[in-house]
Amino acid sequence: MKRPYAPLLLAASVLSLTACDSESEGGGDGFTVTYEPPFNPSAFVADITNPYFPLVPGTTFRYEEEAEDGMEEIIVEVTHDTREIAGVTARVVRDRVYLDGELIEDTVDWYAQDAAGNVWYLGEETCEFEGGECASTAGSWEAGVDGAVPGIVMPADPTVGQAYYQEFYEGEAEDRARVLSTSEAVTVPYGSFTSCVETEDTTPLDPDVLERKYYCADVGTVLEVTVETGGRGELVEITSP
Repeated sequence: MKRPYAPLLLAASVLSLTACDSESEGGGDGFTVTYEPPFNPSAFVADITNPYFPLVPGTTFRYEEEAEDGMEEIIVEVTHDTREIAGVTARVVRDRVYLDGELIEDTVDWYAQDAAGNVWYLGEETCEFEGGECASTAGSWEAGVDGAVPGIVMPADPTVGQAYYQEFYEGEAEDRARVLSTSEAVTVPYGSFTSCVETEDTTPLDPDVLERKYYCADVGTVLEVTVETGGRGELVEITSP
């Protein structure tokens, strides 16, 4: 059981501290955090307008991926709901995954943007389904609870070489990203885009998994590629409010 809410220390180096912990545990994979914005709850804004990760309430994104077990459909819904987390009013985003039409994962994510334009990830409540029942909530975390700290999901001004934790709850959620390019051309069923940000996403909790993600201006995430398998989660449709 998670401990009751405890306020975060507003340390500018919070991300670099977690990175050092994981480097020592992960066997020296070379990942080094170089981007360290301060987490200051008084410096957040109401709307998430970062062009590479815009979250307009009422918008729904639909992705598809041909997986080993069948066709996966991912529905990401930006709700009108908010939640107070670590002193910040976060936007609630619901993410559902279906395999051949059957719900296999249902997640609620919490995001917020600071005044500089960095989009922060403040936690998630996730449930994996088996046979129509919730079988696992592993990976759930909330900033400020049980030692979990917020991470960056998209920098205000992404530049090649920037590296940052997207989330950090030791042993449960330690996703991290590194910017590889800001000039990628990407084509998915939804359309073709240029000048997109490409990131390399890894986690020391599962070092064999390597993903590439592509974010395009005024759209957001358009493509996720699992390098090992070649799987492609492609943006198929956006429904605007």
